[in-house]
Amino acid sequence: MNTKVGLFGIGLETYWAQFDGLLDHLKIYQGEIRDRIASFGVDVVDAGMVDNPVKAGEAAEYLKKQDVDIVFLYVATYALSSTVLPVARKLKVPVIILNLQPVARLDYETFNKSGDSGRMTGIWLEHCQACSVPEIACVFNRTGIRYEIVTGYLKDEEAWKDIQAWTEAAGAVRALCNNRMGILGHYYCGMLDVYTDITKQSAVFGTHFEILEMCELKKYRDSVTFEEVEEKIREFGEAFDIVPECEPAEIERAARTSIALDRIIKHHNLSSMAYYYEGEGGNDYENMVTSVIAGNTLLTSNNIPVAGECEVKNAQAMKIMAELGAGGSFSEFYLMDFEDDIVMLGHDGPAHFAIAQGRVKLVPLPVYHGKPGKGLSIQMSVKYGPVTLLSVVEGADGISLLVAEGESVPGPVLQIGNTNSRYRFSIGAKRFMNEWSKYGPAHHCAIGVGHIAGKIEKLAFLLNIPVNIVC
Repeated sequence: MNTKVGLFGIGLETYWAQFDGLLDHLKIYQGEIRDRIASFGVDVVDAGMVDNPVKAGEAAEYLKKQDVDIVFLYVATYALSSTVLPVARKLKVPVIILNLQPVARLDYETFNKSGDSGRMTGIWLEHCQACSVPEIACVFNRTGIRYEIVTGYLKDEEAWKDIQAWTEAAGAVRALCNNRMGILGHYYCGMLDVYTDITKQSAVFGTHFEILEMCELKKYRDSVTFEEVEEKIREFGEAFDIVPECEPAEIERAARTSIALDRIIKHHNLSSMAYYYEGEGGNDYENMVTSVIAGNTLLTSNNIPVAGECEVKNAQAMKIMAELGAGGSFSEFYLMDFEDDIVMLGHDGPAHFAIAQGRVKLVPLPVYHGKPGKGLSIQMSVKYGPVTLLSVVEGADGISLLVAEGESVPGPVLQIGNTNSRYRFSIGAKRFMNEWSKYGPAHHCAIGVGHIAGKIEKLAFLLNIPVNIVC
């Protein structure tokens, strides 16, 4: 379902009879705003021009029934705050005030030559958006309405980039509210930072959690046919660069498990998952859990992010990254290079093809460090260029987001059958490591391409949770 964006304009009814053409011009501008927002791939619910308290009540009812995710308030000209408050109170969603003038600068010389003070006043009021913004902000502050402001003009691409980011953040919030996350297996024993309160996670993000059993995964795996395995192996060949050292039996084992994963995801209508299991050596459950990485990487690359070690918080972070179009791979800190001033991050489990530098390799791993068994893993580096790190932090004061922007840079990486990349941060590796850690995240984080801290900041505002940006 598309993101639903509410829109309404405000003006002062008294003006329309006083200044010929003013209302018509303002409606044209509102139409331009509506169409531009719609071009971002969202459904725009336009409540029209609100110019008195009665219309405010009608607009509130209309937008409420449409269940909008976010509301843009277009300040068309000066308007009384009494035409705004009824809408904001009724909807109980954040309001983004659009302080958008028709032009960047009024042609003062032509304006002043007119000599017709009535006509001149009408033109001024057509450009008088800023007048109401402090009044609206004052009333919102006093009544506890959550809002932000975008200031610019109709052709201001910087303003439109900001508006688009708000629609993307609202879309991500909608996706999170509809996110069904599976939890397969159990926590990695003793990894205290990973443990989480899924009730709090549900309350903040709206996530539904489905607790999954390994025996269900085994049921699906046992029913896999030879033809299905052959088809999945072909999919592996298209998706991965399979190195010659991969044994056919390991590829077949991973293919069977991948099909079972697809089935459990489909059966429970999941859009994310966290998993971990050990099992007794040589049993069926160990056989499955040591062959999940290829299948979970395929799922992650299809925007069904999967986090290992039952890291629910990181699955949430990966889901946010995916919904914001940044990919989102499972990662942890590997080592630091103090000579090159970089931090290396990686993991032995699920990554996202969209953020890979080149083809993702499928490689044999003789031992899963800290885990039982052996099997196939993936090896890749993140695309060189701007990246964003995101962690969902659960602390003593509740849930928050932790963000850092950096660069994925070329250089030697560890050829150990894991994803790993080199990252440089504007504040330097030492300061980054200290400041990131002090916010108390788990040792995992999600990595996505591009600098999207601004979008994540907007998402945190919409969720009404704190966000901390390290750099």
